[in-house]
Amino acid sequence: GRDVVLEAVGALRDEGRPAAARLAAALTPEVDAVLARHPLRELVTSSEPLPLLVERERALYGSWYEFFPRSEGTAQQPHGTFRTAARRLPAIAAMGFDVVYLPPVHPIGTTFRKGKNNTLTPGPDDVGVPWAIGSPEGGHDAVHPRLGTLEDFTWFVAEAARHGLEVALDFALQCSPDHPWVHKHPEWFHHRPDGTIAYAENPPKKYQDIYPIAFDADMDGLVAETCRVLRHWMDCGVRIFRVDNPHTKPVVFWERVIADINRTDPDVIFLAEAFTRPAMMHTLAQIGFQQSYTYFTWRNTKDELTEYLTELSGEAASYMRPNFFPNTPDILHAYLQHGGRPAFEVR
Repeated sequence: GRDVVLEAVGALRDEGRPAAARLAAALTPEVDAVLARHPLRELVTSSEPLPLLVERERALYGSWYEFFPRSEGTAQQPHGTFRTAARRLPAIAAMGFDVVYLPPVHPIGTTFRKGKNNTLTPGPDDVGVPWAIGSPEGGHDAVHPRLGTLEDFTWFVAEAARHGLEVALDFALQCSPDHPWVHKHPEWFHHRPDGTIAYAENPPKKYQDIYPIAFDADMDGLVAETCRVLRHWMDCGVRIFRVDNPHTKPVVFWERVIADINRTDPDVIFLAEAFTRPAMMHTLAQIGFQQSYTYFTWRNTKDELTEYLTELSGEAASYMRPNFFPNTPDILHAYLQHGGRPAFEVR
């Protein structure tokens, strides 16, 4: 080893050689090998310990298939169940997907229930919007009775795993007016002077069938209940959550919840469904969300896509992992609404 280094030193000092040749002599694999075995120890200082966060491969990328189990019924029983929906899993796996994402599977409220195509006049047979969570049959920790039981859900998760698929569950922190929390935890909602609660809005969209949660009265209670609900589904085998509209809740709330879950279960992944200003999307990524929705749906020309992918793969890539869903259930760009199959293939 000593001879290798001395030879390199001799070459570096040899003014008869061109500069590039002198430098090359010190950068050989042989010199590297010696210095790797005997690193230089002078003038060495140690920094503060730096924590290292190691997440699993699925946090980095994955192909998601969005799937409403109630759409997988039969001619005799149009409303699907977890048992009938499982028949679709082999076909999803065959297409090469990694994740089956289920919108909320909880009981749906009846107060101000929406009808077909978001109308405010539902018929007796209208099933309602899955995001209007909660009824006398239960809230965020219950399964919609028409989909089956909690045992059926756990079986569905295991069945998906058998086909190499993971189930991602929607986590929407909001309530129908019939949710048990409305009576049990009135402090979790903003009441008007007359005692009523204003419904949720995300302009220009109005959610007449949904109450938003208020975080200022009992943040600790909401963090505890959220972690309890998430761990309830984790016990059923769910390790991925697609978080609905996280940007309409306090950032510190998610920071606490994700840290609590990942401290014991670092394999659990949270996807932020945030269609909002870039600064907020970046902040959610920085405080713990493993993946994020993006503006991909709204970028359609070659120039737009080139510019956006360049932006996403720049500095932000060190903390924000984009997920390119072509759409979300209630937002679909005109290009995709009217472009047919070719528009999706282009993307």
